[in-house]
Amino acid sequence: MTDAADNTAGQDQAPRETGAAGEDSPGQDAGTAGSPAGETETTEALRRELDEQRDRLLRQAAEFDNYRKRVERERRDLLQHAGADVLEALLPVIDDFERALGAAEGEVPAAYHRGVELIYKQLQDFLEKRGVTPIEAVGSDFDPRFHQAITHEESPGRRDGEVIEEVRRGYMHGDRLLRPAMVKVAKA
Repeated sequence: MTDAADNTAGQDQAPRETGAAGEDSPGQDAGTAGSPAGETETTEALRRELDEQRDRLLRQAAEFDNYRKRVERERRDLLQHAGADVLEALLPVIDDFERALGAAEGEVPAAYHRGVELIYKQLQDFLEKRGVTPIEAVGSDFDPRFHQAITHEESPGRRDGEVIEEVRRGYMHGDRLLRPAMVKVAKA
């Protein structure tokens, strides 16, 4: 063979550019196909773009998940506390009935007293069905989260900070305070 034939044979035998899996790299630019630096730059640029797109997708998925959870929490809170203003507005009516029922029975006709008791019971049932419960205060320790102290009185035989009288009943709506109980507190 001649030198020219050897050169031609050597060109046919030159190693071909392959991808990561040993396959021919498709879409190689004629200018960068022979340049390992050009291939590396292109590959790195594509890898960076892929990583950026993946990060953006993950952030959007996390943001949507947070949005979904927030909307669900707000919807649950709205349903739980819907009408709390109405329930709170009914509490003074309950207070008036409690005062009327506290009057000595001999001072008012028995039929009137019985009618007031029925209305009071209906209002209590109404509140109970809607998750409103009274705060039991008398005999418990004063708790500023549930009680509003209107006075401190010396009370022999009572411990310091004990609620000795309830002036106005407090109410809870589920785990939410509707109104604190107005109380008198013992001091030592």
